[in-house]
Amino acid sequence: MDGGGGASEAFSSSTAPLAWHDFLERMRHPSAADFVKSIKSFIVSFSNRAPDPEKDSVAVQNFLANMEEAFRAHMLWAGSSEEELESAGEGLEKYVMTKLFNRAFASLPEDVQHDEELFEKMALLQQFVRPENLDIKPEFQNETSWLLAQKELQKINMYKAPRDKLVCILNCCRVINNLLLNVSISSDANPPGADEFLPVLIFVTLKANPPQLHSNLVYIQRYRRQARLVSEAAYFFTNILSVESFLGSINGESLSMDETEFQKKMESARAHLLGLSTNTEENRNKIIESSTVNAPGVSKTQVEEAYAFKESKDIGSSQLFESRPSISDLEKKGAIDLLKDDELIENFKEYPYLYANVGDLTVDDVESLLSCYKKLVLKYVCLSKGMGISASCTQELDSQIVSKLDASDLSDVANDKIKENRPEVLD
Repeated sequence: MDGGGGASEAFSSSTAPLAWHDFLERMRHPSAADFVKSIKSFIVSFSNRAPDPEKDSVAVQNFLANMEEAFRAHMLWAGSSEEELESAGEGLEKYVMTKLFNRAFASLPEDVQHDEELFEKMALLQQFVRPENLDIKPEFQNETSWLLAQKELQKINMYKAPRDKLVCILNCCRVINNLLLNVSISSDANPPGADEFLPVLIFVTLKANPPQLHSNLVYIQRYRRQARLVSEAAYFFTNILSVESFLGSINGESLSMDETEFQKKMESARAHLLGLSTNTEENRNKIIESSTVNAPGVSKTQVEEAYAFKESKDIGSSQLFESRPSISDLEKKGAIDLLKDDELIENFKEYPYLYANVGDLTVDDVESLLSCYKKLVLKYVCLSKGMGISASCTQELDSQIVSKLDASDLSDVANDKIKENRPEVLD
């Protein structure tokens, strides 16, 4: 299950921030003018066409292949190593597909519907499917590793480039693979194969339940450079496709369960998620009956009225308690809204240094940077005092936003603001 170490190393190295930065820098060179013109022309023509995934995929694959061939023959990459050329191809794919993301991702109503149906189905299955239903051996049941794998997979919607989305899948699979390998080594057993790996991946995916899973997978299929979807990447991606297929068609037999029992569990899970527990009314009646028996002088009507009053009071108290959100709640809500925002970078154009690297800054930037810092601190402290609550950090959501910004093209905005003396090439 190793999948090819050489390919894995190349895959990792091409994701380094320096590779992306190098691509943008080369595109700013005057001799890259024809490349820039071709890239912009392709993006405009693609964006103006009606969605047709099959034709769109062919168009992107051909454009990327032709551009990479042109890179090899151009003076900008004269004497470059294969790794540098690979990085250029990765940079091109990331730039083009980040620009085309809103047009290419989940572009068909049927993809959107498939996403919603799969997400709802997994939300129900989460309620009752256990590792034993998938024949996962006890020694492979490691909650810590599984949680880590889930978190890696859940990052998939924080990125726009097909390769970055694929990395989330690979990282999830590697966590699982390492778990299985470590267990087999410690028990002196044979290395695990697909029969051990796939059930764990199914369970981890089920628990993670990333939104728009189907659209993410077909997006990678259509727009990830086919020449790079090989070796370890191809193996793990094929497995996640199998997982989607399994979960989409799952039934009682799939879980070694009677079909009638399976359907009952699905209905019970649906009722639970909707807050419509079938036992609620029964429990209410039992309380009322018990009260009338234990209090002979009290009528059933009086007990019902008292019960109804208590329910309304509990709801009112809960609403009153929740009516004043804390600063932490506000931060979390804002962070979640930002993560869902297709125009994320628009919210940060006022703060160009957010995406800057150390090498981008000069002494002349210190005054402006200090001013931005003071303004942000003042706003944050005033908000905290105004709420009457101590300021608290939402580190996990903050890191998610930063990761999503890394996947966006905010670097262009930062470079335009910080290095105004440089000509704008790719925006």
